[in-house]
Amino acid sequence: MSIAVIYGSTRQNGNTEQLTEKVIKGLDIEKIFLRDFTIQPIEDLRHTEAGFVDVDDDYNKLVERMMKHDTFIFATPIYWYSMSGTMKNFIDRWSQTMRDEKFPDFKKQLGKKKAYVIAVGGDNPSIKGLPLIQQFNYIFEFMGISFDGYVLGKAKRPGDISEDAVAISAAEELNKKIK
Repeated sequence: MSIAVIYGSTRQNGNTEQLTEKVIKGLDIEKIFLRDFTIQPIEDLRHTEAGFVDVDDDYNKLVERMMKHDTFIFATPIYWYSMSGTMKNFIDRWSQTMRDEKFPDFKKQLGKKKAYVIAVGGDNPSIKGLPLIQQFNYIFEFMGISFDGYVLGKAKRPGDISEDAVAISAAEELNKKIK
């Protein structure tokens, strides 16, 4: 099994990253930190005659890296009850990739993959983080990706995730499941 962890946080070694480390402990993974790349927002041109235009940024390189793997772990802080803008911007660009000749059968290839979600928020994430999980579920369902599990953690300030025993236990259980 080949795994890519796609991090949507702008903070290095933040709570989401720390919780994700519990999930991936002992696994052979590739880490992709979206914050280290330039990903332009999508310009929705799908209804124009010319369609999408090529964008000069790092996005295509990230898709190439991602597609080498058969399992994805999407790790994002919960910002305003959703995924981070960095993560959303990356996923929004999938609309363009589905129509990009450089990525033939992008959606079909994603349909052979599986995914997990790790998310951390400060405002009752076990309840208020569920719309984020539902959002990922709809994205994965649309793309045909198997959604195999998630962990929601609670943390308000840097380092607080170490106090969420329930999330740490869930992360350790997910680690066993993935192994």
